[in-house]
Parts: sequence; C-alpha cells; structure tokens
Amino acid sequence: MTSTLQPADTTEAVTRPGRWLALSVLVLAVLLVAVDATVLGLATPYISEDLKPSGTQLLWIGDVYSFVIAGLLVSMGSLGDRIGRKRILLVGATAFGAISVLNAYATTPEMMIAARALLGVAGATLMPATLALIRNLFHDPRERSLAVGIWGATASAGTAIGPIVGGFLLEHFWWGSVFLINLPVMVVLVLVGIRLLPESRTPNPGPWDLPSVVMSLVGMIGVVYVVKEAATHGITWESSAVGLLGAAALYGFVRRQLTLPAPLLDMRLFRNRGFSGAVLADLLTVLGLSGLVFFLSQYLQLVQGRPPFEAGLAELPAAVGAVVAGLVAGHAARRFSVRAAVSGGLAAIGLALASLTVLDQSTGYPLLGTALLFVGVGAGLSFTVTADVILGSVPKEQAGAASAVSETAYELGAALGIAVLGSIVTGVYSGFTAPAGTPAGAHESLGGALEAATAMPPATGQAMLSSAREAFTEGLTLASATGAAVLLATATAAWFMLRNQHLDSHPASKPTADQPT
Repeated sequence: MTSTLQPADTTEAVTRPGRWLALSVLVLAVLLVAVDATVLGLATPYISEDLKPSGTQLLWIGDVYSFVIAGLLVSMGSLGDRIGRKRILLVGATAFGAISVLNAYATTPEMMIAARALLGVAGATLMPATLALIRNLFHDPRERSLAVGIWGATASAGTAIGPIVGGFLLEHFWWGSVFLINLPVMVVLVLVGIRLLPESRTPNPGPWDLPSVVMSLVGMIGVVYVVKEAATHGITWESSAVGLLGAAALYGFVRRQLTLPAPLLDMRLFRNRGFSGAVLADLLTVLGLSGLVFFLSQYLQLVQGRPPFEAGLAELPAAVGAVVAGLVAGHAARRFSVRAAVSGGLAAIGLALASLTVLDQSTGYPLLGTALLFVGVGAGLSFTVTADVILGSVPKEQAGAASAVSETAYELGAALGIAVLGSIVTGVYSGFTAPAGTPAGAHESLGGALEAATAMPPATGQAMLSSAREAFTEGLTLASATGAAVLLATATAAWFMLRNQHLDSHPASKPTADQPT
C-alpha cells in the first residue's frame, strides 16, 4: 500500500517530544470504552435480578449502546475533523463519565436502556478522535504501527481489567458500582489530556451538514433494528417499514455525500480495495465474536456457578493473547504479509469458536481457556493490522472520517452480532422443557429461571434449572458454530481482498498546518 503522502524531511515529526506521553492519554480513552463494554456482560445477571427486564429488554440493554454509537460515529468523526479532535475527545470523555453515573443508578429497564443510549452518544466522540490523533501524532509508519498496536492492546487490556475489577466490585457492592469505575479514568484523561494532547483539525473543512447527520443516524439505527427484530420475532410489517426507512436514509446519505463539496464522509475512500477489505473484515469479525462475548460471562456464572471475580479471571487469556499479538502485529504483517496476518488471525478465531461447540455444563477450564487464548491472539493480529491499513490508506486530513468508518464497522458488527447470535441463544433457551407451574419469566432469561427457582419446591426448582442451563448451553454452542462459520468465511475473503496490500515502511511528510505542533 503506497502512502498517500510523499516522503520528505521527517525530523520534526519523528523527534517531536511528548508524542508517547500524548499516546498514553489516548489509550486511557480506549480503556474507558473497553472497560465499560466488558463490565456490562458481567453485571447482566445482577441487572436482570434487580431491574427484571424481559428477554427483549435485556438484549436492548446489551446492544442499544452499539446501535447509537454506530449511527453517530461517522458524524462525530467528521465533527472532530472540523472543531478539533482534542476538543471533541475531552468533551466526550467528560460526558461519558457523567452519563456513567446515570447508568449506575438506573431503576427500571427503560431507564437503563435510555442511559445506555446516551452513553452511546458520548462514546461516539471517543474512538474516532483517538485513532485520528494517532495518525497526526505519528508520521513514521513503523512508529505508527507500534502506536496502533499499543492502542489495540490497551483495548484488549480493558477487556481483562473490566471483568476482574467488575467481578471484585460485584462481590462487594451493588451492580451500579461497575459503571462508576469510569469516573476516575475520565478525570485523569481530561486533566492530563488538557496539558499533553495537541489540537489538530482539518483546515477549511466546510460546514458540518446536519441533514447528513440525521440520515446517518436514522439509517444505521433503522437497518440494525430490522435485523434484530427479524432475528427475534420474524419479519413483521412494522419492522419492515422501519428497515425500509433506514435503507432509504442510508441511500440518501450516500447520494448526498457524493454531491456535497465538503461531505461528512468521502465515499471515494471505499475505492481503495485495502480500505474496503479491512473495514469489511472488522465488521464480520466482530459480528462473529459478539455472541460469545455477550453470553460467556452468563455461562461462567449462571451455568457453571463461578462467582463474578472468578468469572472475570477466567476470561483473562483472551486479553493476554490480544495484548501480545497486538504489539507484534505490525512486525508480523511486514515480515510475512498483511493478508497473512489478518487471514491467519481470523482463522485462529474461527477455529477457537468451532472448538466451543462441544461445551456442556461441566466442561473443564483447559478447553475454554485455550480457546479464549486463541481468540485473543487472532483478534490482536487482525484488528491491529486492519486499523493500520485503514489509517495508512487515507490522507492525514481525512483521518477522523476514516477512523470513524473503522469504528462504525466495529460497532455495527457488535450490534448485529448481539442481535443475530444473541437471538439464536435466546430462541434455543426459551424453548426448554420446564415442569408444570414454571413462571413465564423463567423462559425469558437464565437469570429469570434462577429467580423463579427460589419460589418453587427444591426438587422441582433444581429440575427446572438443570433443563434451563442445558438449553442455554445448547444455544451458546449453536451461536459459537455460527460465529465460527462467519470467521472462517471472512478469513477466506480477507485473503483475496487484501492481496498486494503492504504496511508503509517509509516516513510521511512532516507536520503541516492541520497537524499537531
């Protein structure tokens, strides 16, 4: 892949003091988002017990954040290019911390869903800004690869820190405490970021087009909603109408971007095969992984009976593998090839998911831990290299928009994965055979079954729970099989789409007016 900028004198860019300290602030923002995503899965059984959501509401609690953030990422990435990436990052981090308090003190399922949606609005400002600032901080391609690797490794570390810290908090405090851990991270990020982060923006970017923002939001939410509803309840005229509205809005968005002199998203980016291939790989990878990520904590706690802290530690191999692989991914892609690193990583995830199709209620940890380690290694390789490909495919002034596309693919994949694979688990689970007199709530979720068992005669309750746990595990194995098929197909597609793609090895030009100085 040829750099979009011509090599020139790079002394100023390469030796710029403080860029690694500035990176430490950016990875704090990534940590904030990653921790929030993982603690939700761990807290789900407690939220179910306290707020008593229906099965559908529980899925909405899990995926409304991704719905909203996917709809707004492109708009917020473009806004950061215009008003300043540092500014939007710090404002978004402050809002993220404040809205976390609202999540912590939600008292009804509806309030929790609304709080998660608002958190998505704030979260949409964070990830594109961090990647765009990395693109503007690091002009030497090898340094940028390492910086992106650290960025990705921190996200993976958050997936480890979240369950462990969250598990400790859940064993000693109420479930809302897992959201309050965002506050100290946010305070450090804002206070240190004000001093260390350089401002960067696109010169003469043109106006921020509000109709495009609305069409992007309506389109993304509408399309994801119809997929979720179709997977859960089948096709209905109401969901079809929403889906058609979403598709029309996305069509209008694309048409409008092609005619605007200063679009929110330059559609010409997708003409680059490496860019398009990397974005598609990210979307399908997250889609295939989402079922495992969302339901694994419930399996460890509600099926195998592990306490929250132990369940968090059980997921540690995935994060360790991702951290190590992320740090060496750039070197691996240059030593072998981009497509070998990405396709190999995706194949590793697919084979690991395939191994989980033999799970049962008493499966030992060696199988689970080994599978999670391979999932982490594969994800660390593929996500880090695709992020580097995406950043290196575009001019520096489009870094925010390109980063937003990358993150949109990630969040859209998560929303679709939870909707489709989550619905597979829920559908299989809801049909389990239960003794006469079992409350309807037991069929809504496994947490509901545990609660219902306390009000039933001991022998009857245990029989019901055994059947419910078996059905939940069957649903999880079916979701794992589906995810494995998606990942292996994506690995094959990436091998062809990323043909002849290479990470840059030559420095780009030194900073100009829109770059940090």
